[in-house]
Amino acid sequence: MKVLLIGGGGREHALAWKLKQSSRVTKIWCAPGNAGIAAEAECVNVESGDVAALVALAEKIRPDLTVVGPELPLVNGIADAFALRNWAIVGPTRQAAQLEGSKIFSKEFLQRHDIPTAQMYGAYDSADKAKAALENVKWPVVIKAEGLCAGKGVFLAPDKEAAKNFISSVMEKQELGAGGARILLEETLEGEELSFIILTDGQRYAALVPTRDHKRVFDGNEGPNTGGMGAHSSDELLPSGLRDKIVTQIVAPTLQGLAADGIRYQGFLYIGVMLTKSAPKVLEFNCRLGDPETQAIVARMDFDLAEVLADVAAGRVDASKLKWKNGASACVVMASGGYPGKFETGKEITGLREADQVRGVKVLHAGTKRDGDRIVTSGGRVLGVTAAGTTLDRALFRVYEAAQEIHFPGVHYRKDIGAHLKATRAGGD
Repeated sequence: MKVLLIGGGGREHALAWKLKQSSRVTKIWCAPGNAGIAAEAECVNVESGDVAALVALAEKIRPDLTVVGPELPLVNGIADAFALRNWAIVGPTRQAAQLEGSKIFSKEFLQRHDIPTAQMYGAYDSADKAKAALENVKWPVVIKAEGLCAGKGVFLAPDKEAAKNFISSVMEKQELGAGGARILLEETLEGEELSFIILTDGQRYAALVPTRDHKRVFDGNEGPNTGGMGAHSSDELLPSGLRDKIVTQIVAPTLQGLAADGIRYQGFLYIGVMLTKSAPKVLEFNCRLGDPETQAIVARMDFDLAEVLADVAAGRVDASKLKWKNGASACVVMASGGYPGKFETGKEITGLREADQVRGVKVLHAGTKRDGDRIVTSGGRVLGVTAAGTTLDRALFRVYEAAQEIHFPGVHYRKDIGAHLKATRAGGD
């Protein structure tokens, strides 16, 4: 099997690493990839959001299976373009990807099918209307830009002044681009977050192991939201009673709702859940795997990922094939100084070899590139130091032991990934 993997972050490095372990896989290409992925696959300089260029690449290399990592190519319709050519691909259509590409579409879907979620106060296409609506909300309030904003489109506004400033920056100054043309206001949910991700062929589905992402940049869930500063997975996150509630109240009606709306969904569906005191509620949908949740999930996989994904593309998901290592796993993100705000790139990274020698650790690259003989930073989230263990404490010990070996100017990372923290308020990514 020859595989084309689309994307260039930590999620894609984790997927490439696992796909390479399959005895069925003879070749992996990754577009565009990064310095770490280059050790697992042949990187091709094609941007992940450029559907036409990806079609041209696939015409040339003829992969047996294409796996899509990030959301942009899905929202841009890559699955539709490949389906027209009868090429096997894992990922939802452009219509189905609206669950992530349009937060208003997603919220209306949830309301239409009576799936538990935060109350929406309204959706607005002008800054003036949105600011006027602030007179009738409960504080704090969640403000969401409708479209894709690279993890920067959600703001938990503590008061009216902060809310107006965010609305101005998004809708008047257009700091988030086209993704901020419309916004919605919704109720703030409080509780513990859980990432519940399924793999579906449109009819059947298989659930992945549960994970918890740590979105805030600083320890103790302080500071601004990021794309994710770390994640952990353990079965303790999802007791059987809670799993049953999520499946019956959220997963089943979501799949039934998609079918009722005539939307065939194939691929990964990420359900961001807030475990409120009253019930599990949907924070958000993503039409792909989470990052850095993927890193923690892949560390616990005990099955042939290439075989399972080929089954998905062929429309025959078999949940019994997904076997998992007992215990737990963790991923700690090492970020550039200043992230999630402005940050510098091109900083040399040292200690990677030493970190990889820590037992059970895999250093997964997110924002890196090769500069001659050096590996340097090229993004905000640079590395995801990942390990599995018989317990969460053991996995975390290995991760932090390895992280101490890695250095680059300005590096920062959270020291409390996996800790049981106070309840958080969130509105999704």
